[in-house]
Amino acid sequence: MKEDLYGEQIKKLRIKMGMTQSEVAQALDVTPGYISNVENGRTAMSLRILIYYAKLMGISLDSLVGQLEPEYQTTAIDRDIQKEIAKMDTAAKKKLLQTLRIWNDTL
Repeated sequence: MKEDLYGEQIKKLRIKMGMTQSEVAQALDVTPGYISNVENGRTAMSLRILIYYAKLMGISLDSLVGQLEPEYQTTAIDRDIQKEIAKMDTAAKKKLLQTLRIWNDTL
């Protein structure tokens, strides 16, 4: 993954949340310069900071990495789907399964 695209995605998420670089930096216990360097593709976040960043943005690490790394996106989507299905009761799961089978038959 190119660092500049990674930084752009990190920046888009921050802006979407309505946060400044300083607010993100404070929440992650890093400097605003670090966040600027990440967003400008000069450095990458450590795994620890990436985990905290995902929590701060209100998304799972899988989802964040899926947004940042297209090759990982399918796995992230699969996990998000599984998480939502796990919340359903059996009757809803049966309806979803029927719907998916109908949908797949039309593809």
